[in-house]
Parts: sequence; structure tokens; C-alpha cells
Amino acid sequence: MYVDFFGSSSRCMRIPRNMALCYDIGYSEMRIPNLLEHETVSEVIQQSSSWLPLLARECHPDARIFLCSLFAPICLDRYIYPCRSLCEAVRSSCAPIMACYGYPWPEILKCDKFPEDHGMCISPITNDTGSIRRIPRASCRDCELEEATTVKEILDTFCANDFVAKVRITKRNSTSASLSDFELDSKIEIMKHGPLPKADVLPSLQQWLDLDATCVQNIMRGTRTGVYIIGGEVQEDKVVVNNAYAWQKKNKNLQYAVRKWKNHRCRP
Repeated sequence: MYVDFFGSSSRCMRIPRNMALCYDIGYSEMRIPNLLEHETVSEVIQQSSSWLPLLARECHPDARIFLCSLFAPICLDRYIYPCRSLCEAVRSSCAPIMACYGYPWPEILKCDKFPEDHGMCISPITNDTGSIRRIPRASCRDCELEEATTVKEILDTFCANDFVAKVRITKRNSTSASLSDFELDSKIEIMKHGPLPKADVLPSLQQWLDLDATCVQNIMRGTRTGVYIIGGEVQEDKVVVNNAYAWQKKNKNLQYAVRKWKNHRCRP
């Protein structure tokens, strides 16, 4: 059980802009050390970033609130803990997705550490039946690498997507606890950019790598580096990859479809 105390080193500070997990969460200041006993801002930023890929999977609408109550507790005259029910709700939806990629629910987030529901802890916000039904189920088969079928089917897939690009992805060596850490080669071949300005394709795809790293990990199938033809759609301020093909010599139909694409006209 956590203990409420403010030692001489306890202090309030603004949530830094580069703390993507909790910046703009609804309050501007957090207390250090936090409820996970992180004592420096750099440690908080590093450890919190490891949860971004899970949030990108949208496993529970209250996951960000739960995590930020621990990583960036609001700066009041006492620590405000998440209620046990909030922890249990997030765990029930998010733990199965973590398990898909070999990550158990961490001991530091064990739900019985948190208080039973009362007026001085953070309760679940999503508690109506309709919202609960919209929480997605865990799937270990999201973003699977596709087999290159006929040339026509590949071209139809390109037409159906907002953008198509040939990219090289490399998995970086990382000592962090993040689910994955990938890098996009700056030399990409943009086959179709759709509503995205050409200059925005590379940063948009890098954002996809950062936020949906579990999807990328599935596509790469344990390899360290690879070249892929990927296509997807633009959703508000982010891109979502719908299709991915491995660029390999044996995929003759894929290679032919890419060559033919330059002069191909999509049906309206």
C-alpha cells in the first residue's frame, strides 16, 4: 500500500510538454516524487513513454486517466490515488492486449494496492453500459503482414487506401521498458499521398511507428529490419495503416503491381 507523505524533496512542477502520456490531461501541475516513486522528471518521461503503444490500442477509455494519476499525480495538498475499481476496469481490458505481446500486468500496478472506492480516490469515468460495450476486445492478430495475392487485388488495395508508400523500418536496440522502438528510414518512396501533403508523409508515418508500435511489431514478425509496402487512411490528426506487404524477391506479383501502379487509374 502506498503511503501519503510529503518529504522535504516533494515538490510541484508543470507537466512537461514532452511527457506525451499526460501533457494536456486536464491539469497542468504534477507532484514529484510520483506514486510510482519516480524522483526525477527525466525518469518520469522515460518510464511513462513506455505506455504510449498500449494507449494507441485504445484498450480502455480510462487508461490514460489511470496511468496519469500514478505517473503525474495532480498537485494538491495530498496524493489522490486511483480507486481500485478504476485499476480493475483498465486491467481487465488492457492486460489481455499486453499479454498478446508477452508483457504481464506489472506488479507495481497490482489493483489491491489501491483504495476501495470512496470520495477521495479517482473513480472510473466510463461507467455507463453503452460505453463499456464499445471497449475493444484484445486481438493478437491486428496489423498482420499480408500475402501478396493477384496483381489486380494489390492494385485495388492501393486504390482503396488514402496513401501508399514503400518504407524501410528498423527496430532499434533499446534498454527501455517500451513494447517496441522502431525507426523509419528517411528515404521513402511515396506512391500515393492522398490528402496528406508529400512533406507530411514521413512525419505522419513516424508518428504511426511511435504510437502504434505493437502493430508494427506484428508486421515485422521478429525481424530487425525490413522493406514494406504499406497503405492506410488519414484519420483526423493521425494515419492508420490498413495493409502491409513485405518487399521480397519472391513476391513477383507485388513487384509487378508497384511498377504498374505508376500508370494505373483507379475506378471511381
